[in-house]
Amino acid sequence: MSNIQIHLFPCLSDNYGILVHDPDSGRTACIDTPDGEEIARQCAAKGWALTEIWNTHWHPDHTGGNMLLKDRFGVTIYGPGLIEGRIPGIDIKLGEGDTFDFGGHPVRVMETPGHTNEHIVLYLAAAEACFVGDTIFTMGCGRLFEGTPAQMWGSFSKILALPEQTKLYCAHEYTLSNAKFAVSVDGDNADVLAAFDRAKAMRARGEPTVPTTVAAERLTNPFWLAGSAEELGRRRKLKDAM
Repeated sequence: MSNIQIHLFPCLSDNYGILVHDPDSGRTACIDTPDGEEIARQCAAKGWALTEIWNTHWHPDHTGGNMLLKDRFGVTIYGPGLIEGRIPGIDIKLGEGDTFDFGGHPVRVMETPGHTNEHIVLYLAAAEACFVGDTIFTMGCGRLFEGTPAQMWGSFSKILALPEQTKLYCAHEYTLSNAKFAVSVDGDNADVLAAFDRAKAMRARGEPTVPTTVAAERLTNPFWLAGSAEELGRRRKLKDAM
């Protein structure tokens, strides 16, 4: 295992900011930019010099701080390059199967359409971590704004094929709402019920329910437990109507 450090912090109304720091090289990445000023404050508090941004998709609560941080710190912006013009300030365009270096550690790119057509996730094996944006949430998944249930099912399949101990850093604190829905469709599943209880206790203590793990989501995520793309789509419509 490397000594890569990951720092998670709340920002905006329900987003998480995520900083990834490699002390050997001094490089620091932020995963998406929900709040540029808060990201800058968190870097200063940690004593880390921001060197890069890794964007997962184009939505404004994921790219809104790109230009502030690029103008202030001269960072390099990595992001999905499938659809031109969506990622402000992008320098390095990424797609399925690409890898890039972070302090001597490879970062693998997987395309995970569904929430948006060009969504990517970033797997940093050295930290046993995958930064999943809005594809997978703890006990949930992103709305299908642009993609199809079949695409989202394929995206889930890629992520949940990673080693079971892999930590999944999702971008929002939606777990209590997700868990309530999971109980409504899988209420006879003891793992789901136990996960709901854990989430309630964690939030009552003010603790984040992020990251989750591949192992946990295989057991408790209602969109994976759906078992098929068709049922995932049906469940997503039910969740959207709640």
